[in-house]
Amino acid sequence: MTSPTTPPDDAPQVLLFTDGACKGNPGVGGWAYILRHVATGQEREDSGGLAVTTNNQMELQAVIEGLQALSRPVAVEVITDSQYVAKGCTEWMIGWKRNGWKRKVKGQLKPVKNEEQWKALDALLNTHRVKLTWVRGHTGHPENERCDELAVAAAEALR
Repeated sequence: MTSPTTPPDDAPQVLLFTDGACKGNPGVGGWAYILRHVATGQEREDSGGLAVTTNNQMELQAVIEGLQALSRPVAVEVITDSQYVAKGCTEWMIGWKRNGWKRKVKGQLKPVKNEEQWKALDALLNTHRVKLTWVRGHTGHPENERCDELAVAAAEALR
């Protein structure tokens, strides 16, 4: 038996490729994603940006936007070149949540940076069955390169 937010076993497999870009850090930034339904090959691209942001915020926003674009709970593989996003989701978030969205810095608890985005991402991760895959950026990965192009263009459009 599955809960209302758990995708059924026969949920479609979706690939979500993401990237963020920032000119200056902080500076003008862009995010982008490609969603691909594995069985049909159907794709959707989207991008956007902010006039004042950071690279990490844009990396997070790309994943948030991509997961929000899904019309129902699915099994999704998120492919990102951001170790911040990948490690945050797979390693750090459980401790942050346990500590009231705080992280340990030199033995003291400090607020998690980008807390609102992490909370939004956490809710989305709990809606879908998510696998995270990290890829090295700028190494010729076709979808990662395309997302980079889209994110940079979105940032440039705000200049």
